[in-house]
Amino acid sequence: MATSISNQNRMLVTGALVLVVGAGAYGLGRVYPPLGPSAGTVAPAERYVQSQVGEGDVTLGDTAVPELMQTDAFELMVKDPSFRALAASPGFKALAGQPQVMAALMANPKAFASLAANPSAFAGVANAARNASALAPQSSQASAALLSAVAAHSAALQALASHPQALAAIAANPQAFASFASNANAFQAAAAAAKGSTDHFANNASAFQNLAADAKAMQALKADSAVFSALAANAAGFKALSGQPQALAAAVNSAAAAASQLRSAGVSSAAMSALAANPAAFAALAGQPKALAAIAAHSNAFAALASHPQALAAILSNGSAFSSFASNANAFRDAASKAAADARMARNASAFQQLASDNAAMKALSADPRVFSAIGNNALAFGGIASSAHMLNAQLMSAMGQNASAFSSMAANAAQLSAASQALQALNAQSLVASAAAASHLNAAASQAALANPQAFAAMAANPQAFASVSQQAAAMATLSSNQKALSALAAQPNLAALMANPSFSAALNQAGASQSHAD
Repeated sequence: MATSISNQNRMLVTGALVLVVGAGAYGLGRVYPPLGPSAGTVAPAERYVQSQVGEGDVTLGDTAVPELMQTDAFELMVKDPSFRALAASPGFKALAGQPQVMAALMANPKAFASLAANPSAFAGVANAARNASALAPQSSQASAALLSAVAAHSAALQALASHPQALAAIAANPQAFASFASNANAFQAAAAAAKGSTDHFANNASAFQNLAADAKAMQALKADSAVFSALAANAAGFKALSGQPQALAAAVNSAAAAASQLRSAGVSSAAMSALAANPAAFAALAGQPKALAAIAAHSNAFAALASHPQALAAILSNGSAFSSFASNANAFRDAASKAAADARMARNASAFQQLASDNAAMKALSADPRVFSAIGNNALAFGGIASSAHMLNAQLMSAMGQNASAFSSMAANAAQLSAASQALQALNAQSLVASAAAASHLNAAASQAALANPQAFAAMAANPQAFASVSQQAAAMATLSSNQKALSALAAQPNLAALMANPSFSAALNQAGASQSHAD
C-alpha cells in the first residue's frame, strides 16, 4: 500500500543517490526535480508522496542530512575521484548492507587496511573471530580484571610482561606467588634458583631466571611487590588468560596504554573496568563523539533505554522523530503503550510496549525527558551507532554518567579518544585470543593472525556473522581492498561516517539505485 514519506527520508535517499552516481548534488536533477530556487544547492523540501519504502527503512532528522549535503566536506567528497570510485564499485552496496561492518570500518579503517589487501587473510581472521566469539563474555570480564590490576600496578605488571613465560606461569597459579607480596627480594632469590627447585618455579626455570637477572624488571617489582596480591585477588581472570603467554603479555601492555589515556582524562578505575568489559560499545561511541557526550550528559535515561535494546535501536535510527517527547515523557509512555498505532514505533511495537510497562525505566525518562532532544539534535551521530544499540548496556551508561565530565572532555579530544578506544580493542582481542587458545578454540596460526590484527579481530568478534558474510563476497572484498583512501577520508568526517553506518543506508542505496535505473 502506498504511504507518505517525510522529507527527511527523501533526503536520506537523495544522499544515497548522490553517493551512487558519484556526481555531486548536480546529478540530482536526473531523478528528482530541483529542491529549491537554486539548482546547485540541496535544501529541505516540501513534503511529498512517493511509493512504499522497503521494510527496515528508517528516517533521519529533518535537517541533518540536507545540512550535511551542503557542507564543504560533502561536496569535496563526492567530487573526489577516489570517493566516486568507491561509490561506483560493485561491492559498495554489499558493504553498506552490513551496517555493523560499515560502522567498524568507519571507526578504524586503518585496522583493516593490511587485511583488506589479502582476502584470504581477512577470511582467516574472520573465521578465527567466529570460532572465538563464544568466549567473548568470559574474556571481557578477564579484560576488566586485568585493566583494573594494571591501572593500579602498571610498572610492575609491564615488568612481568617483558618476560611472557614467567608472567603466564604466575597467572596460571597466582595464589602460589601471593606470599611474595611483602618480599620481592625473596621472589628474586627463588626465581634465580628456579632451575634446581621442585616448586612452582621449576617448569619455567629458564624464564624465571631471566626475570631474576633483569635488573630493571626487578626494580619495578621491588617498588610494587603488592602486584602479587593483586594477581591473587583476580586469580580466575588471570588464570583464564594464562594459556597464551604472548597474548597475555600483549594484553598487559595494551591495558597499560588504555589506563594511561583514560586516567589522564579523569576516568575512574571502576569506569575503566566497565569500558574494558564493553570495548565494542566504546569503540562505536568513540567513532561518534557527539553521541558519547550526549550519553554522558543523560546517562540515567540512556541506561533506562538500554534495558530495552530493540526500542533503543529504533529511537536512535530515527532520532528526530522522537524529539517531540523532550518536554513530555508521559506522552512518550502513552504512545509506546499503543505502539502498534504509532508509525514511529509500529515495527517494534512489542519492544516499546515492554518499555512503557517498565516503571523503573519510565521513572528515569520522566526525570530527564530532554534525552529525546539530545538524540534528535545529534540524529546523524546516533543513527551511526544504531546497529550497536544492543551493546549499550546499563553498566556502561552508568559508568559514563558517573564520569560525565571526563567523557565530555574525551569527546572533544579526538586523539585521546581514538587512542583509548584502540588500546581497549587491542586488550579485548588479546584477552580473547588467550582465552580461546586455552580452550582450544584457536590454533597457533589463527592466534598469531589475530594478534597481528588486534583491532580488526576485536571488531570481527563483536559481529562475527556479518564479517564472515562479507569475507565470502568477492565484490565486497575487492571494494574494501582497493578503496582504502576513500574509506579513510570518510571515517575522518564523523557525520559522513555516521550516514554510512546507519542501518537505513542500505535501504536508501537500494531505493536510490532503483530510482536511477528508472531515470535511465
